[in-house]
Formats: sequence, structure tokens, C-alpha cells
Amino acid sequence: MSRLDDLTSWHADWKGLRVAVLGLGVTGFAAVDTLVELGADVTAIAERVDDERRTILGVLGVPIVEAGRDESPAALSEAELVIASPGLRPDHPWLTAAAERGIPMWGDIELAWRVRDRVRAAEWILVTGTNGKTTTTQLTAHMLREAGRRVAPVGNIGTPVLDAVRDPEGFDALVVELSSFQLHSLPVDGPGALWPHSAACLNIDDDHLDWHGSADAYRAAKGKVYGNARVAAVYNVEDDATMRLVEDADVVEGCRAIGFSLGVPGPSDLGIVDGVLVDRAFLDERRSSALELAHLDDLEPAGLRSPHMARNVLAAAALARAVGADPAHVREAIRSFRLDRHRTELVAIVDGVRFVDDSKATNPHAAEGSLSAFDPVVWIVGGLFKGADVAPLVAKHAPRVAAAVVIGVDRAPVVEAFARHAPGIPVVEVDTPDTGSVMRIAVEAAASHAEPGATVLLAPAAASMDQFVDYAERGDRFADAVRERGARGDHDGSRPGG
Repeated sequence: MSRLDDLTSWHADWKGLRVAVLGLGVTGFAAVDTLVELGADVTAIAERVDDERRTILGVLGVPIVEAGRDESPAALSEAELVIASPGLRPDHPWLTAAAERGIPMWGDIELAWRVRDRVRAAEWILVTGTNGKTTTTQLTAHMLREAGRRVAPVGNIGTPVLDAVRDPEGFDALVVELSSFQLHSLPVDGPGALWPHSAACLNIDDDHLDWHGSADAYRAAKGKVYGNARVAAVYNVEDDATMRLVEDADVVEGCRAIGFSLGVPGPSDLGIVDGVLVDRAFLDERRSSALELAHLDDLEPAGLRSPHMARNVLAAAALARAVGADPAHVREAIRSFRLDRHRTELVAIVDGVRFVDDSKATNPHAAEGSLSAFDPVVWIVGGLFKGADVAPLVAKHAPRVAAAVVIGVDRAPVVEAFARHAPGIPVVEVDTPDTGSVMRIAVEAAASHAEPGATVLLAPAAASMDQFVDYAERGDRFADAVRERGARGDHDGSRPGG
């Protein structure tokens, strides 16, 4: 038996284990910090290291190897274990070099699972999907807090799971958002496999195909979320792909498949009847009755009324109910919840035109939700498509699009899609490479095509890294440009902080 097989507890013997941590982003830094606390002998390998982390690692006594992507750092040769950043592609030369040397490789999620008992082992509730992960993760945690549980939303949402498992007070539950990158590296069995309380895959659409290599590989990674689920496997009734993932999953005997949809729910599902969100899964008389959770009107203040947001609410309710939250807890959590920024966020109403920031729509499937919520739309679209096909989205929503303003490096596929599917719709290309002026030009162009009552919608359906640091900067620059326009003309009001 390998020494690593015995490392399934914080209290196991980690001392002196030689570990190379690849990447010093948020998760990589948390892995280094955790391993140092465990007593391992850690080396950090990264292409770039900021000054603050360099200083901290110097205090911790962790050597840093700065290496280029195509180098094979000598430090790998001495490692007994590699912890890889989830952002490193499977064909990254560092990972290839580690594999050639036969060095076991874990992700930060596997490490966190193995050491989850530092204080007390919390239940893990897993959330993935092409879109809606963060909102559903936050909603689930909010519902469980309302039920009196000590809970944290963690993982791909921004807070490393490794930070949560080291919290000195511990948690009753962790709601863990998992990206396809994180799921890719998870083992399906053995000492490092997860055994979550419950899990959900919200939806599946082609994304990150450049990273995974194929749609099948992407789906296979997403499907791992259900592995060893013990209580509930939550899926989207309106998305056949998620149903197939549940059917193929190797779950614990007795784990229930719980569906959610916007329609009338079946006897083991959550859904909507006459404007009421109802639960027909977690009650004894589920074949003949249902429990009321909330009204659609309860979703309005939090910006959750659109179809894709309502689905997120139902998925979160299913997960929270599986853990034991009462219907009253679910209802109160929905009423008090507020969305993060850049998620279908109303920036301002200027001259009768709504300006909405959905910069978080970083792929076509995400943009689908916000496009469905408004009509007519002047659509600001484009960026880095990462292999995703935008044409079906254009074809489906062309009837509600009054005009399109195309930004980013991958403009050609959008322009071609409109020429093929909606040749009568005005299309404006913003071809400036200057990040500082892209949104100002885009907003002015969009406003010139927007009549009172229309919505100018930033839903790029693409990643932002071609022109911006991230989707947040893209959204912030959109909001700034809208406010500049508002300051020059009549407007009906804006939301502070945009």
C-alpha cells in the first residue's frame, strides 16, 4: 500500500511528504498553506508570483521555482505528490512531466476531502453545471443558514475549500461549487474519492471544449459530481443530459434522483404550479400532494424571476430540503437573497431604455437565460468563444433582437451567424483594441438603436480575457459607460454601485 493511501485524515502522518504545488493562484496558495500546516515538505512551482505571496511563502520557508510553461522543473523529480491548479490543462507540460515520472497528482478538492476532519467533518453538497453554479451554491448555503446550520459556500465560487476545512469553528455543511476542471481530476474510487451528501448538475451545454478536448469529455467530467452521492442526486428535468448523467452515476444505494423544472412536478420532483414553487419530493404523501415553498412574486426582489434563475432557485431548494431545511426556511431565504453583481444586474434606465449587465454570461448557454428574459433587446455580444458555437443562440433569439453590437476578438462567428440567420438585423462591430474605449463605443452604438422600452443587454456569450482582466472588469466598464451616458441625458434612475 502506498503511503498516500493512508493520508485520508488531517490527523494522519503528513510530515516530510515531498509535495510540488503547481500554480500559485487562489487554490494553489491555499494548498501550499495547508500542506505546510500539515508538516509536508512543499515546493511551489509557478510561472509568475506576486510580491505579497512571495513574501508570505518566504516566511513559511517554502521554496519557489519560477518556470516557463514549456520547462520541466527539476523540483518535480524529487516530489512524491503533485497538487495541480485546476486551471492547468491536462496536456500542460508540467502535468505531462509528472505523469512520465509516475508521480501521483491530486487537485485541491481531493486534498480538501482527505483533510476535512481537522475540526469536524462537514457534510459536502456539490453543485456543478455549465451555468448557474454560483447563484445556486449561494442560494443553497443561504437556505441552510436560514435553517440554523453553520454553512459556507466554497470551491470555484472563490473561497478555497481548503480554507473552509481549516476554519477553527468548523461547519455543519459546505456547499461546494465545482468547475469541470476540478471535476476532471477527481478520482471516482479509492481513498481520495468524494462521498457527498447530495449533488446537483444544473444543466449541460458545450463549454471549455478547448480545455477538455471534446463535448463527451466535458460531460464525463460534469458527471463525476454524482459519484458516491448518498442522499440526493438533483437534476434538471428539462435537460436530458443531466438526467442521463444521473442514470449513469454510481451512487450509494438509497440515494434518490430528485428532478426540478418550471413545469408541474412529478412525485419526486420540485416545480411550479399556478405561480407557486412546490416540493413533491420531500414529503410522505408526495404522490397525492405537494408542499408550498414560495410564490414567483417572492423571487422578484432578488432578481430571480427569470426562467433560468427560477430553475436555480428550485435546484437550491431541492439540495437544501435534502439536508433538512423546512419549507419556511426556503421561503425566507428566497425573500432575503440578493444576487452577486454582473448577473442580470440592472445598471440604469436612461431615456426609457434599460441597461442590464450580464457580463457573467461567459458562454452561449449562460446568455440564453438573460436573452430569454427581455424583449426587445439590443444585444452587446462577443469576446473569446473557446470553441463554443454562437450560431444556434443567434438563430433562436433573433426575433427579440433589435440590433447587435459585436465586441471582442472572435467577432467573425457572430457577424456570420447574423448574416445567415437574421440578415435584416443591424449589426455594429466594435473593432478597437483599446480596452478603455470598447464599452464606451459599444454602449453608444447600442443606445443609438434602442427605442424607449427596449433593453440594452450586455450578455457576451463569451469569455472576457481577450480584452479585459475578467468578466467583472468587463461589466464594470459597461456600467461606467452607461453612467456616463446617463449623466449627459434624462434618466429614470440607477442602482447605486451598478
